[in-house]
Amino acid sequence: MLKNKEKVLAIIIARGGSKSVPRKNVLPLQGKPLVAWPIALAKSVERIDRVLVSTDDDEITAIAKEYGAEAPFKRPAELADDQTPTLPVLQHAVRYLAETQNYKADVILLLYPTSPFLKPERINQALDLFETTNCNSVVSVVEDCGRFWHKIEGKYLPFYPPERVNRQYYQPLYRENGAIYFSRSEVLMTMDKIVDEKNVEFLVMAAEENIDIDTLADWQQAVKK
Repeated sequence: MLKNKEKVLAIIIARGGSKSVPRKNVLPLQGKPLVAWPIALAKSVERIDRVLVSTDDDEITAIAKEYGAEAPFKRPAELADDQTPTLPVLQHAVRYLAETQNYKADVILLLYPTSPFLKPERINQALDLFETTNCNSVVSVVEDCGRFWHKIEGKYLPFYPPERVNRQYYQPLYRENGAIYFSRSEVLMTMDKIVDEKNVEFLVMAAEENIDIDTLADWQQAVKK
């Protein structure tokens, strides 16, 4: 719970299916299933009130409960295919707690099992931003001062900066790294967004700090870490 008594709910989304690395959410990483990593992380942060796993998979449900998370429902099939956006999955979990337990969290933390090495200090830094600013969302990002191109109608064109200048004059761009997404409940449920882009704070992380496991190569890198 935050200093102003706002309740913080961590929601970990973990499907049973995975095309790039089959069953990756239950594969062992350094002695425990991948999905257990964000559970342990969230439970180690005192200001997080509840930790919930949204899954369509019985094995993941059992692992979630074994490691101390709540898994009070089985995610509907229509919210568990490859094309399902994240937002309705989060909204389903929030509505479930409201309708069955009369529980309303003020701040929602979205965590993915694919960022297993995220540190509690980073979660606490994000929560600090909620307590010291009036932001509606906090997103973890990496800073990039490179030159970017894009492809339009088959041609590569400079995107940013549009004119070539010395590197010291570049303004940084910020890329979401998939590790942390905090938003107030109203952003999800009323604004129908995961992030309020008009009222967001960035938590800048080093590029090498987070491994986002999306491919077999990412998995092999995580195993070696």
